[in-house]
Amino acid sequence: MDYLFLSNTLLFRGTTPEEVKAMLGCLQAEQKTYQKGEMIYRMGDAVPAMGLVLSGSVSIENDDIWGNKSILDTASAGQVFAETYACVPSEPMMVSVVASEKTDVLFLNVSRILQVCNNHCSHHNKIIHNLLSVSARKNLNLSRRIFHTSAKSIRGRLLSYLSYQAMKSGSREFDIPFSRQQLADYLSVDRSALSNELSKMQKEGLLQANRSHFLLLKTIEEDI
Repeated sequence: MDYLFLSNTLLFRGTTPEEVKAMLGCLQAEQKTYQKGEMIYRMGDAVPAMGLVLSGSVSIENDDIWGNKSILDTASAGQVFAETYACVPSEPMMVSVVASEKTDVLFLNVSRILQVCNNHCSHHNKIIHNLLSVSARKNLNLSRRIFHTSAKSIRGRLLSYLSYQAMKSGSREFDIPFSRQQLADYLSVDRSALSNELSKMQKEGLLQANRSHFLLLKTIEEDI
């Protein structure tokens, strides 16, 4: 276990590698490995523990009864998932968690985080504070997705999403965490229609796109 890596994650921020090592036993930590496409949690499951991605990445997905898929969020190395459901274990999941690639996950018992253990671990307050911060960030991500998908046109959704990614990276050239299909699912649009719109935008000199790599050549204001 890479305790230095864990101490640098948002969940364990403010702790030392030695403190993390001591806490994992208290939190009933369990490590598992998943292959690409393997289901980690399925819609309807009761969640006994939150997951922290050690390597690889996962997608948070929603599938309706007709098989339509929407990607609500992703979690890469150092990020957590299912923390909200783990805090309310009686609430069945409304989403599924799927490994986007070969992924190592560290599962942690949230009830042991929220309750002071018999060892009187001095680090619980830090973890509780960090967990609240992580949950707030997740809520912001979901709100951001709603904002990106509020535009009626595919171009409008792309402009909103790519503009945010450029702002986040501090550059007009950046990589996004999605494949083309995942981006279509995230923006709730058809993949072919998304690809066609990206081709049009490239021909119009708005951007250059190579798989998950983008270079914005004009601002949204210039395009408008």
